[in-house]
Amino acid sequence: MFNSEQILHTRTSNHWQRIGIKRRAGICAPLFSIYSKDSIGIGEFPDIKILGEWCKQSGFSIIQLLPLNEVGSDFTPYSSISTFALEPMYLKLSELKNVDTEKFSKDILSLKRKFRQRKTRVNYLIKSYKLQILKKIYRETESIDDLQLKAFIDENIFWLTDFALFKVLKKINKGKFWETWNDRDIFIDEKRIAELTEKYKSEIGFIYWTQWQCYEQLKDTKKYLNSIGILLMGDLPFLVSRESADVWSQKKYFHLNLSAGAPPDLYFASGQEWGMPPYNWKEIVKDNFAYIKNKLKYAENFYDMYRIDHFVGLFRVWTVELTAHAETDGLTRRFMPSDESVWEQHGRLVLNEMLSSTTMLPLAEDLGTVPQCSYKVLHEYGIPGIEFQRYRKTSSTDFHFNSNDTFRLNSCALLSTHDSSFFASWWKHEASTIDKALFKMLCLKSGFDKKKTKSLIRLLFMSQKEKSNRLKWKDEINSSELLLNIINPKEEFKNEFRYLYLNSFNEKEKYLNYLGRASEKSELMLNSLQKINESSSIFSIQLLQDYLSADEKLFPVINRLNYRINTPGTVTKKNWNIVLPVYLEELFRLDINDKIKNMLLETNRS
Repeated sequence: MFNSEQILHTRTSNHWQRIGIKRRAGICAPLFSIYSKDSIGIGEFPDIKILGEWCKQSGFSIIQLLPLNEVGSDFTPYSSISTFALEPMYLKLSELKNVDTEKFSKDILSLKRKFRQRKTRVNYLIKSYKLQILKKIYRETESIDDLQLKAFIDENIFWLTDFALFKVLKKINKGKFWETWNDRDIFIDEKRIAELTEKYKSEIGFIYWTQWQCYEQLKDTKKYLNSIGILLMGDLPFLVSRESADVWSQKKYFHLNLSAGAPPDLYFASGQEWGMPPYNWKEIVKDNFAYIKNKLKYAENFYDMYRIDHFVGLFRVWTVELTAHAETDGLTRRFMPSDESVWEQHGRLVLNEMLSSTTMLPLAEDLGTVPQCSYKVLHEYGIPGIEFQRYRKTSSTDFHFNSNDTFRLNSCALLSTHDSSFFASWWKHEASTIDKALFKMLCLKSGFDKKKTKSLIRLLFMSQKEKSNRLKWKDEINSSELLLNIINPKEEFKNEFRYLYLNSFNEKEKYLNYLGRASEKSELMLNSLQKINESSSIFSIQLLQDYLSADEKLFPVINRLNYRINTPGTVTKKNWNIVLPVYLEELFRLDINDKIKNMLLETNRS
């Protein structure tokens, strides 16, 4: 059982007491994926209320959202153009604050017809069209004195000015990256600020007004959810886009000669480079963490809890010099700080300031390459980490799935993440297989040429469709010793081939043994959801699509190969734009609703 007494003696004691210490179940959903019958082209802030009503009916008490910060031209939620500004395309035009929207009903209806919900993927042209109508509405209300708007501007001028100026300068410079602007705009001074403020007064006013509208709608959404017993969890990106108002206006807080990323591992031989500059903590500390504190205080208007994205980055972050190339040596790629002995101290310093800056309870995303000090600090501070069930396997010779009671008590149990396939798709397309590109990479590292690699694929794996990127072992390859005898790799690569095999061979059979019951299709989903909710973790927050997969009618849609939120390490039109196969209003009529409610009652979750 979860020991609440231990929590009450940690640094997050007050944060926990604010929401209540008990086993909870929740739903995670990107706002761009959900939509109501009144939505225009994309999910909108008030749509979260409808999801909340379904959650209340079904027995959930947490809604987790992906980041809602304003995005750039790539529409990637984890690479925002501001750590404060909210995304205006999520505004519901018919519910704008202090606006008689009836005057614009024809424009709104016309836009709704133009962007009829196709139930496939978001058409992000909706943003520019919504902004056009918003500008039209603003022009007709610009001269009206609004005390609420003025109060919002006064309270948030510390970030609004920089954000508005950045957007104005982007427009002046025809959308070019700020690092290519002339020095007068890159290193802006008071004289230039005054000039822009006067010349683009209306444009800046529109940006302020739009952010106020976002603020009002999301804050109202949180208020409503709290009134029906639902907690709202925000996802705060660890970093911000290089092409952002934050980096342009606060250059000293970032290492502009570096890009953050992830170290080399079994899946990314050269590591990952995300393009976002890492923090210059020395300068942030000098300013008493004002940047971090302000970010959290603003987010507190909208959320009861928040997910610390890339939690391990608080201790150290992997960095790549911008001049580095794939073939260069490791000198251009390293952890910062480089001295491992200071990682724990560094993480504690940052975390202490974060906890003292907000009443929101944090949840740590501690996946990836995790330093040991991370687990120690999470336990000591009472912060839940993540238990990703798909990766929770024994380190023995057979790699069985770990039992539920081995999950950390103070954690959040997951079947899937926004960076993985949904569970139904994993089962159909990935379980008991390995990535073809990864196998080829290991063969290349072992010195095998293309001909030898193709021969090994024919010997080891079942025949496949030509376009498949997954390889399934032949039944007769029934031991890692046999595998290594066939491949005969260099000694230093044997463990990598052995790991690939042990981690994937008979994976489906191992999972069904873990589940304790034979299952297929929607029954498999119900049993898997039951199992994850039975786990010892205090939180069980699953992607909405995983619950919908338990519906027989929706299962075939969600288990499609390319139906997923994001594929890490790729830049593709299929990332960050999938939508649900049903309207939010249809959730209330699903056949699985009673089963979900009973499941949560049986597993003592609320």
